[in-house]
Amino acid sequence: MNFPSKLLENAVNEMSQLPGIGKRTALRLVLFLLNQPKAKTKELSDSLLELVERVILCKNCHNISDFETCEICSNPKREKSLICVVEDIRDVMAIENTGQFNGVYHVLGGKISPIEGIGPNQLNIDSLIEKVKNSEISELIFALSATMEGDTTNFYIYKLLDDCKINITTIARGISVGNELEYTDEVTLGRSIIKRIPFENSMKNVT
Repeated sequence: MNFPSKLLENAVNEMSQLPGIGKRTALRLVLFLLNQPKAKTKELSDSLLELVERVILCKNCHNISDFETCEICSNPKREKSLICVVEDIRDVMAIENTGQFNGVYHVLGGKISPIEGIGPNQLNIDSLIEKVKNSEISELIFALSATMEGDTTNFYIYKLLDDCKINITTIARGISVGNELEYTDEVTLGRSIIKRIPFENSMKNVT
C-alpha cells in the first residue's frame, strides 16, 4: 500500500495493530478522523491518553477502575462472601448486564494456555487463593468460558482450594462449549449463573 504521506502511513500502521483491524480498515478510520474537526479528533486522543495514564486495577478484584477500589467492591450492597471468577473485564461487563449477580468478582487476567505460553504464575491466581483462605468466603463461582483452557484453569484453582471448606460452583452449561462469555446473550448468561452447579458435578460430565 503506497501512502502519499509518511504521517498517514505511521497512523495507519498504528491503527492496524488493533484487534480485527486490517490495513484497509485502518486507512478508512484514519482518513475519517483526518476529515473531522481537529477539536473532535483531539477529544478522542485526549480520552485515550487519559485512559492509559489514569486507569488502574482494583486492589481487591483486579477489575479496571478509576479508583483504588472499584465501584463493585466498594458497594456495601454487594455480597462480599460470593466471588465470581472471570477471565477479564469483558466478562465482568457481560455478567453485570444480566442483573442476576449481586456478589463481587475476581479477574484472573486470562486463562492457563501452554500453547500461548500463559502459565498460572502469569494470572491473578495467588491473590484469589489468599483471598479465599483469609476471608469469610461462602461460595466461589467459576465463570470462565467453556473451552479447554477455561476448564483447565478451573480445575487448577479447584485443586489449590482442595483443603478449603467452601462451596465451589460453576455456571450451568447453557453456554455452548467453546463460546466466550462476552458473546453470550444476557438471558442465557443470566440463567447460567442462576442455575449454577457444584464444580464436582461439572467434572463428571466431562468426557
